Amino acid sequence: MVVDVNAFQLKWTIEKEHAGMLIREFLLEEKGISRRALTDIKFKGGTILLNGHPVTVRAVLEEGDCLAVQFPPETPSCGMKGEDIPLDIIYEDSFILIINKPPFMPSIPSREHPKGTLANALIHYYEKIGLQSTVHIVNRLDKDTSGLMIIAKNRFVHSLFSLEQKNKRIERTYEAVVHGLVEYDSGTIDAPIGRKEESIIERVVRNDGQDAITHYRVIKRLKDRTLVSLKLETGRTHQIRVHMSHIGHPLVGDDLYGGKKDWIERQALHSKYVRFYHPLLGKELEFSTPLPEDMKNLIT
Repeated sequence: MVVDVNAFQLKWTIEKEHAGMLIREFLLEEKGISRRALTDIKFKGGTILLNGHPVTVRAVLEEGDCLAVQFPPETPSCGMKGEDIPLDIIYEDSFILIINKPPFMPSIPSREHPKGTLANALIHYYEKIGLQSTVHIVNRLDKDTSGLMIIAKNRFVHSLFSLEQKNKRIERTYEAVVHGLVEYDSGTIDAPIGRKEESIIERVVRNDGQDAITHYRVIKRLKDRTLVSLKLETGRTHQIRVHMSHIGHPLVGDDLYGGKKDWIERQALHSKYVRFYHPLLGKELEFSTPLPEDMKNLIT
């Protein structure tokens, strides 16, 4: 498979087992390209090439054919502007980026933070490398949470990774510093989470909430705080923060859920490690990044 970065083009050499298939069948059944995506390719500036010649999805494939699908160019939403903000890129290929997001940077613009976001930085980066795309975040982090984020470079790639995430095939591990000494070396918090009444931001454990499961493991106990590793089975809003507060160990710096900001100006939470199967490269990848300085200071 070869990719033209500027046009976002996928190419395949047709093998014997797929000879005789219509292009439509091959793309839908073998490559996971949706009917909606095929419609966009047809009407919004995309192209399907068979051995270098434009064809429709009704063309029949033969062994040895070269099939190329060029996706329509994408443009950022109105008002989304690129900004020259440095990006800590851990990994990049033709399909995805792995970004180490610093604390205090929002993932996307909002009324409170219209500029200076990761999305603004990505748009500028895409303009710089000539990629015709908008921002597709696979795993979003809170403004004050640092660490690894998966960014898809195209809507189709994002759909594939969203499916991996839905099927729990993306493993993420966080590290947090919490108040108090966590008693058990490891454990599981299984407690449903819902929105707190009269609040649009805060979440709480409540019986009628959505299922939420967090696994924790103690890494280091200090005098009055604990460094823990956490894995999520579900991805509810503020899940780690709510669950750790629920068991009496709010994150240091998380004043929304009972933590104190005496030693750090944000919740002490870092997306440390990610492992996943790359559906387009056909292999498993894993990445890790060390704790930022403000969290290191809490445990040293």
